Amino acid sequence: MSLFDVNTHGVTFHGNLDRETLTKNWWLLLTPGQQKTLRGASECVFDLSDVERVDSAGLAWLINAIRDARQAGIRITLQEPPEKLIKLAKISDVDTLLPLQ
Repeated sequence: MSLFDVNTHGVTFHGNLDRETLTKNWWLLLTPGQQKTLRGASECVFDLSDVERVDSAGLAWLINAIRDARQAGIRITLQEPPEKLIKLAKISDVDTLLPLQ
């Protein structure tokens, strides 16, 4: 199973968002077709309901993904983030950077 699936509503993440699974900028992991789909929508939901584990690398990766999407003209919202992600963001004082739904 891949780390995420792109659909017309956004991106559904699976498994772990941690230093073991995250190696590249999310935008570079997308196919040209997936990039076109997301640009066309201009809004994207990151569905995190299937994320099992997240660490500080996952938090940083998500913040970078939000930034990169903004630069591409796409507004991201996070749906059903794991409690661990919210706690990490608060401890790191970056919770205001997470666009929660």
